[in-house]
Amino acid sequence: MVYKINVDSMNFEVEVGEITGGTAQVTVNGKPYKIIIEGYDNLNGGVAAAPVQTSLEPVNSPVSTEPVVPAPAARKIASAGAGSIVAPIPGLILDIMVKVGDSVEAGDPVVIIEAMKMENNLVTDTTGIVREINVQKGAQVNTGDLIMIIE
Repeated sequence: MVYKINVDSMNFEVEVGEITGGTAQVTVNGKPYKIIIEGYDNLNGGVAAAPVQTSLEPVNSPVSTEPVVPAPAARKIASAGAGSIVAPIPGLILDIMVKVGDSVEAGDPVVIIEAMKMENNLVTDTTGIVREINVQKGAQVNTGDLIMIIE
């Protein structure tokens, strides 16, 4: 079954495949994932019915505020120029403290990234204006991914 869902203004197409013993095969925007359904053994008195659809809701229905799918990844760059904020480690973007057009001073925190269960503040070493933001809250980034440009 295919669902079109919206989480924090991001659209996803989710296809739910076979569900076996609390594990489901899903495809999100064309990328396959294997997920585990928490509390699966407690559904239907411990006996699973044919496809259980408790973790995904159709469009326009309330959905969890915690995304169950990764947000689009950041754009990769070969080398960062002055004013480029790049991911120093792989992680999850928890917060973006600025928006395009904001003025920032060297040393200002601009992004919070979670890596290895720790929150890390990324600060700018450039005084200027935020010209480009290439990630959104909830995005998974890899080392070297371009997060934003400040000029």
